[in-house]
Amino acid sequence: MAPLPLRHFMLALAVVAIWGSNFVVIKYALHTLPPMTLAVLRFSFAFVPACFFLPRPRVGWRNLAGYGLFIGVGQFGLLYLAMRSQISPGLASLVVQTQVFFTLLLAVRIRREKVLATQWLGLALAAGGVGLIASHTDGATTPLGVAMVLAAAFSWACANLLTQRAGRIDMLAYVVWSSAFAVPPLAVLALLIDGPQAVAAGLAASDLGTWAAVLWQSVGNTLFGYGVWSWLLARHAAGRIVPMALLVPVFGMGSASLLLGEPLPGWKLAAAALVMSGLAINLFGPQLLRLRSGASRG
Repeated sequence: MAPLPLRHFMLALAVVAIWGSNFVVIKYALHTLPPMTLAVLRFSFAFVPACFFLPRPRVGWRNLAGYGLFIGVGQFGLLYLAMRSQISPGLASLVVQTQVFFTLLLAVRIRREKVLATQWLGLALAAGGVGLIASHTDGATTPLGVAMVLAAAFSWACANLLTQRAGRIDMLAYVVWSSAFAVPPLAVLALLIDGPQAVAAGLAASDLGTWAAVLWQSVGNTLFGYGVWSWLLARHAAGRIVPMALLVPVFGMGSASLLLGEPLPGWKLAAAALVMSGLAINLFGPQLLRLRSGASRG
């Protein structure tokens, strides 16, 4: 398999760097804005004005609404709520990647897909990493925070199944139009969980840095990230692009350590190694088994 052109490799690297370092940006925005208010703003700006330039994808409204609810309320609503005070940005970037395994388990349950032995091994390693994190919770990370991010990862996995059902569509337009369904329930939750006074105080206290963080969520992380990623997947085999997503926790933990001073003790590095090894085995294991089977038959 020929290597990616340098320009395409750098674009993919830029996307995973944005997705990984975005956890630091989230933490910065949460210093001023309540979590549900931040989520409302993120998905509002992801929908408008992009909806005027991207036609609605050819997929049913129910699918769009489901994706918007799972990603907006389930994934990011819970993630922002956890990151306010229950989990550190670096660990959040790592734990949320368990969505890969939740997607696998849901596919087994709903679509009756067969799971290979290597995938079970990957799941076991990742579960060991999450267990190690849960056993070392402290003031920055709590068991509740880990549980909330795991729930966010499960919601992401549910959204992945809806994406598969949608078929081959414009993924950027799909993300933009589904954002419209995330905003109303998030607005209700902002009033119920954040409270009207906290919402008003957060908006009043927001400065240029806060609004830049909000726009980075919508434009940089969502529109640029998904747009470029979809563009690359349309031009290269998934096996050449998708593995680079393994670098998201690397950038997440690295940027949190560099910019926020989040410590990286041995147990945290060991947990990261277990989770990322599990992800790698889940990603590459089936391909290696097929290659080995083909070689033995040859």
